[in-house]
Amino acid sequence: MDPNRILTGPYTLKPLKQLNTSKCSKEEILDYFENAYSLNESLFTILSCEEAFYKCPDRLRLPLIFYYGHTAVVYLNKLTLAGLLQERVNFEFETMFETGVDEMNWDDTENYRMGGSYKWPSVNEVAEFRGEVRKLIRQVILDTPLELPVTQESPWWAVFMGLDHERTHIETSAVLIRQLPIDMVRNIEGWKLAPRTHEDGVNNKIAMVTVDASEVTLGKPVDYPTYGWDCEYPQVNKSVPAFEASAFLITNKQFFHFVNTRGYHRREWWTKEGWEWKTFREAKHPVFWVCTKGCKSNCGADLADYTHCKPKDSTNDDNSNGHSTNGVSHGDDAFERKHGRKYRYRTMCGEIAMPWDWPVIVNYHEAKAFCNWKKDDFRLPTEAEQWAMRDDEVPSDEMHNVNSAYDSSTPVNMYPPSQKGFYDVIGNAWEWVEDNFNGYPGFKSSYLYDDYAGSSMDGRHNIIVGGSWISRSGSMAHFSRYAFRRHFYQFAGFRLCRSVNFSEDPPVVLVPQINAKQDFTISLRNTDKHIQQSKNQQFLEERPEALQKRLQEEYGSMNEGNFYSRLHDICLDIVQAHNNSFNRVLDVGCACGRLAFELAKDFKEVVGLDFCEQYICASEQLKKKGHLSYHLLNEEDLDQPPPAKQARTNGEEMAEDAIIPSGVDVNRVTFKQMTWLPNELADYDLVIQHGLERVQNKKAWLVRLWEVITPGGVAVVVCRDGWTQKDLMPILESR
Repeated sequence: MDPNRILTGPYTLKPLKQLNTSKCSKEEILDYFENAYSLNESLFTILSCEEAFYKCPDRLRLPLIFYYGHTAVVYLNKLTLAGLLQERVNFEFETMFETGVDEMNWDDTENYRMGGSYKWPSVNEVAEFRGEVRKLIRQVILDTPLELPVTQESPWWAVFMGLDHERTHIETSAVLIRQLPIDMVRNIEGWKLAPRTHEDGVNNKIAMVTVDASEVTLGKPVDYPTYGWDCEYPQVNKSVPAFEASAFLITNKQFFHFVNTRGYHRREWWTKEGWEWKTFREAKHPVFWVCTKGCKSNCGADLADYTHCKPKDSTNDDNSNGHSTNGVSHGDDAFERKHGRKYRYRTMCGEIAMPWDWPVIVNYHEAKAFCNWKKDDFRLPTEAEQWAMRDDEVPSDEMHNVNSAYDSSTPVNMYPPSQKGFYDVIGNAWEWVEDNFNGYPGFKSSYLYDDYAGSSMDGRHNIIVGGSWISRSGSMAHFSRYAFRRHFYQFAGFRLCRSVNFSEDPPVVLVPQINAKQDFTISLRNTDKHIQQSKNQQFLEERPEALQKRLQEEYGSMNEGNFYSRLHDICLDIVQAHNNSFNRVLDVGCACGRLAFELAKDFKEVVGLDFCEQYICASEQLKKKGHLSYHLLNEEDLDQPPPAKQARTNGEEMAEDAIIPSGVDVNRVTFKQMTWLPNELADYDLVIQHGLERVQNKKAWLVRLWEVITPGGVAVVVCRDGWTQKDLMPILESR
């Protein structure tokens, strides 16, 4: 049952239902914690050997050992931020397993932690760590007074965040495990696949259902009594023009016809970004289909040359690694006889004959190419349209393939439809929608996880909605909305959609990419009407004019750097008043580096940190060359919103040089781009936080200061948008 000795509690594949935050007891919270912790560990018993923990099944993800340890660290981090924990368990592990790789472009180089040279701890060491964390979280739950209801302002919200994060990673880890070489996985006790077909099967013709124009309410009520991520709130009303959509999710059989007509070889069906991804990946069919032609896998590091698509013995049709496929196809025997041997299907633990009636699992690019191939103005639904297909009430688990009712997808006709005639609007497979990911109007990030959603509101991420077979409860899947780069894989499929009246644009949300030529993939009559600025205000600082303004403020003749010179002097006075020998300094909100360079005159090690990529790049250029040219803006232009006016003086564009202060040893300065204060930042004698007016959640940038500073160290907090000591003290006084 546990060949790699990774379980720190009982083995289980039976998830509990989601907790009610208004009336749950400590005993129920404890049971749910134990269940979630065990579910995650039990999933990893699918791995047949320790070697598998150190493999990268996806070239854009870390080895599986990271994900085994990661969820335990998130409990510790969030409970520490909430004040429920005061001491760390193993700070080395809590730093190592804190952060995965950022969502990357499909052609990015692999992260340094993916290679064999990076030293990960042994599986046994990580299991022991997880066991320690398990005992500690149990004790926190038992010892902490419980006040109901648990709201987003409650310290207990951090506990529920850890619980839901654990359940979320069960799904994301399952996607990775399913891409491992088949000899690295095994069948496990209690794992149950769904039947390949249901009743008479699904007609290959795509049935469309019409939805009349309506008003829909998206999002989660703030007082809804279950945990929710910040991007799910608040509710928003939208007008949805009449549309029609496919009653079922697109099946493997329906997608087969796109593949069989060389859809992966026809440039005209793909978006520009999609074709570039397909060409780079050399994709020829969906990721979980298996053929016999040696296709390139999605694996990384030393599995980069591995292929799932190996020639198979024609007599080996039922090799499912010990699985029962719960029935055979009987819906279209002629189709099965003609095409059934062309492709097999990879499940979590083995390969089976192709389940033609299950939903096809694809990324956004593949889904969009299929829509274009079908022509007739087909597209994906929008988020609002997908909500319009649902029933008004929050769904029950029994009516949908969620919460591991089966350990696989099910035939798309197996569960009953919504009242409007749509199947699997909740569960079975997530659905890709046309919308770029953004916060709803009124979005507020959580200080416990400030960059959870905001970092994806960049126009490069689309939304998946509705949940899959392994998603936790139906009510959770009802409100869930996740952001993924369009080339990433989850257990996500899609359905076809199109407008009834083409004079009316669908209710889609488009977010412009910063510093990139926009390539919106949906045809609209009035595109500008649907463009929203990112709800993450920090992205606005990536505009070109923002860099010119920042360089001018820090280095230009208009201000002569007086603010930063004065702040440098204030910091020196504070340090001298403490009579301490301060060597290490952290400059949080360093922007283009002026204060960091000033501090390097007096301190041996200065780290400048900022969330803005272009500011950090400018700082690096200044460090390397000593100067950086920028366009001079006049006072009128400094406060202009986008699009910025052209920099000018007397009608002509002017350039000036930003020059670092004299007498600076630039080797003392290091710059880092980070969107929060991670555990790797520690042991600083002096911390200056002077960018609070620029961030979307001030508290998120303050609550870890006490861990970043050495005993006896000093924090200097500067805010230029009206915040005072009165505002700061509720956050800092307990530390």
